[in-house]
Amino acid sequence: MIHPPSGIRVVTSAEAAARDRSAIAAGVPSRALMQRAGAATAAEIALRLRRKLRAGVLVYAGPGNNGGDAWVVARSLAETGVRVRVCEPVPATTPDAIAERELALPFIDLAAEDADALTSGALHRGESIIVDGLLGTGSVGSPRGDIASALTGMRLMRDRGAAIVALDLPTGVDATSGALHRPVRADVTFTYGTIKRGHLLARGACGRIVVLDIGLGGFAAGTDSAPQIVNGRWVARRVPEFAADAHKGTRRKLAIVGGGEGMSGAVILAARAAWRSGIGMVKLIVADASLAAVREAEPQSLTAGWPRSDGDVQRDITAWADVVAIGPGLGAGSAARELTERVLRGYPGAVVLDADAINAFSGDVKSMAELLRARAAVLTPHPVEFARLTGSAVDDVIARRFDIGLPLAKHTGAAVLLKGQPTVITTPGGERFVTASGTPLLAAAGSGDVLTGMVATLLAHMDDAVAAAACAAWVHGRAAWLVHRAARSARGFSLDDVLAQLPRAWSVSGSPSRSPVLLELPDLAPRRDR
Repeated sequence: MIHPPSGIRVVTSAEAAARDRSAIAAGVPSRALMQRAGAATAAEIALRLRRKLRAGVLVYAGPGNNGGDAWVVARSLAETGVRVRVCEPVPATTPDAIAERELALPFIDLAAEDADALTSGALHRGESIIVDGLLGTGSVGSPRGDIASALTGMRLMRDRGAAIVALDLPTGVDATSGALHRPVRADVTFTYGTIKRGHLLARGACGRIVVLDIGLGGFAAGTDSAPQIVNGRWVARRVPEFAADAHKGTRRKLAIVGGGEGMSGAVILAARAAWRSGIGMVKLIVADASLAAVREAEPQSLTAGWPRSDGDVQRDITAWADVVAIGPGLGAGSAARELTERVLRGYPGAVVLDADAINAFSGDVKSMAELLRARAAVLTPHPVEFARLTGSAVDDVIARRFDIGLPLAKHTGAAVLLKGQPTVITTPGGERFVTASGTPLLAAAGSGDVLTGMVATLLAHMDDAVAAAACAAWVHGRAAWLVHRAARSARGFSLDDVLAQLPRAWSVSGSPSRSPVLLELPDLAPRRDR
């Protein structure tokens, strides 16, 4: 299924610049984009940090257009009566930044600085808000000279309790790779029209991430194939409601194959997630040694032993299931490969392959592709499993997570859900969707089993493997966030808490964001680091 090219794109530095150039070439003045960005940011600062405004704002303006945005923020706040000082470690160099500096000067005070003041934080005069407008999306490598000195001083101000507001990106965060060059951690980062890959790869440095509309319009979508981020509206439009006369049959049947000896917990977690995601019936197909444990833990699920013949597959799976998930707790070795192949040969319907079912095909994508041909399928590897399957280096998978799923999805015809923060879903046709709703609470054994149960349930309800994968991944992350948000820590909680939040997480609102906010991602840092 082809998904319409709408929503917020996840872009590299070059892709972000291309969108700006396209808008400017079509007649939108570059300075108008700068003024919209700065004015919208100032309004959001006034709304979100109004109590801190009383102590004043210290704005750091860099030499380029990021500094130009900072000058607009300074003037916009000063015109409302806020006490604003601006520090410019390096003079403005671009025409738009120079022009905005001249406009702002009558309204603000310049902070007289020298090298010692920049480094020591002596510029701080009690301001409670520090605006980081030093370097933006186009910056590459480590900040140098007076910019680096200003960051040192800014870090001291943060330690003294000042809130840090970053424009576009915290200075020192690479917009494309997320590489960190000693940035000052922001409490909130405002970015414009699109979200950058670096934001999602360096969440800890960015704080709360807010994407603002600055009038790029259709140019924000671009003409490339940049990934689209999944949000609550996207999910709400796709997850189907149950009919008033629904019954267990219309809510569909899911068979989960796994649960090797000593690993029954994986299929139990997957089943519990499936029940909390709306499945009508579950059958757990496990090793004989796991049957007793599974029956005791999951009395609402049917059970059967692993199929030993094609006839067993036909009776227990093909003639019964609407979708099959293979892998949770399956185990390693030739027996796992033989069992996975037997099920895939005998069952022609929709499947989810996870964990050991993926490991069973390590280095043999061709055989997997032959078995998955002409069916709806979702692969849910984490980076190590992806590396084993494709013969890649794990570090390469992590570094190229936005792009590396394309060949695998095309070859297998499956939707590839590469787990992590962020999670990237790739289609056989080359579309990519990104979910960034998760928290460190999901970095625990069994989290993938929960996700498998959710993906398989949606795959049973939807004729769209990609949407099933993306919606399940987003809701999975949202459930973790509902647990995580009060404590700002993964300590003290388990996957049982995530499962308990699934009923709330599935209650997704399709209501639009407040203008000009296009997207907002929460701060995931522990409370002590905020």
